[in-house]
Formats: sequence, C-alpha cells, structure tokens
Amino acid sequence: MELSERVLLHALAYLECALGFLCFTLLTLVGSPYGRYVSQRSAWRVRATTAWAVQELPSLAVPLFVCFATAAERLGCWPNRVLLAMFIVHYTQRALIFPFLIRGGKPTPLYSCVLAFVFCAYNGYLQSRYLSQYAVYAEDWVTDPRFLTGSVLWLVGMLINIHSDHILRTLRKPGETGYKIPRGGLFEYVSAANYFGEVVEWCGYGLASWCVQGAAFALFTFCVLLSRARQHHRWYLEKFEDYPKSRKTMIPFLF
Repeated sequence: MELSERVLLHALAYLECALGFLCFTLLTLVGSPYGRYVSQRSAWRVRATTAWAVQELPSLAVPLFVCFATAAERLGCWPNRVLLAMFIVHYTQRALIFPFLIRGGKPTPLYSCVLAFVFCAYNGYLQSRYLSQYAVYAEDWVTDPRFLTGSVLWLVGMLINIHSDHILRTLRKPGETGYKIPRGGLFEYVSAANYFGEVVEWCGYGLASWCVQGAAFALFTFCVLLSRARQHHRWYLEKFEDYPKSRKTMIPFLF
C-alpha cells in the first residue's frame, strides 16, 4: 500500500507540472476568467469573498485532516513539521483571513471557483500526504543551506504577497469607483507585485522541501501567475496613458 501511494504521489507531482504548462498555454490564449476580465454576461457567479474562502479551503482542510486522521509518521521529524507548517500558514491566511479583507471584489464565475477548489484539494493532498508520510530528511536538514535559503525566500515572498494585496485593497478611498495605478512597494518595479511575492514564496518552499512535489507546486504557481501577470501588464498599459513604462511585468528589472 505504501509503495503504491508513494508512486501515486510522484505521478501526481509530474502531472501537476504538466498541468502548469497546460494552464499557461490556455490562459495565454484565452485569458484568465476572473476579476476585471469576467464577462458581465457570465452566468452562475459567486461573491468574491465566498469564492475565495471556499476555493482555498481544501488546501487547509485536507492537510489538517491528513495530520490528525492518518498515521502521518514523518511528522515526528522537524523538517517535515516545518515544511508542512509553511503550507498550512499560507492557506490559513488565504482561506480564513484574505477573503474577508476584500473590498468590493467582482464576482467569480462558478466554474472558475470549482476548478480552483478541485486543484486546492489535489495539491493539498499531494503536499501534505508526501510530507507527513513519505518525505525522508536528515535531522540536520533544518540547518542545510537549501532549507535555510528556501525558508527565508518563503517568508519574504509571503510578506511581499500580503503587503502587495494590502496596497491593492487600499487603492480606492471609501466611495470611490474605477481603477487606479498601484503605487508603493514592489509595484514601483512590476505590475504584479502580489504574484511575484507568491512565486518567490513557493519557490522558497520548493527549495526547502527539495522534492519533486514541492518543485511541482512552485512550477505550477509560476506558470499560472506569469500568464495572469502578463494579462494585467497589458491591461494597465492599455488603460492608463501615464502608466510607468519602466515597470516590468512580474520579475523586477528582468521581465
């Protein structure tokens, strides 16, 4: 049973890599169907707060179930605990805090919410089950340069993501409508500072975990958010004549 599940977890990781490339291609061709890009004719839309909370919840609920309702033999080791804690901390913020800070977010198409829900359940199982039962690390892995560097990147990326989301939420004063150019923080350098932060965060997690499961999630995140960032960047350039031409799309000074 353990061997077959280990094989399954590796297969799911490679599938996630393939899904990342597929999503990048599709989102580049047809665009990302959420927020300002949702057609007003779209039926079956879900309130933004509800959509975000529901679709992100499996990435928190599944790991918690795995921790408390399965053997989870590897959680007796500190590297496994810390890595799984990184995942759970992110999704605690994403599922239980972030949605309720949204101000006037646009409704999300139901199908988009459902797809995100399915992915979060899939990835939540993949990451938590591998780390809790199969990932083997030396006890001194927490002092390895890869783990330390990855952990710092994870923390810095998460802080960038949270700060950038705060900037976006506070662009408009109470009663104001319409769109504005984001200012401050890494928005002075890129159009999608929030996405850059999340990519850094999960690349750090992938480095710290040093396994194909963590790397697959980092790659998937990069593919999906890069396609969205390119869409945002084009939209800003078309919408605002005074949009800073020096700003890059998602990676400061590079792209």
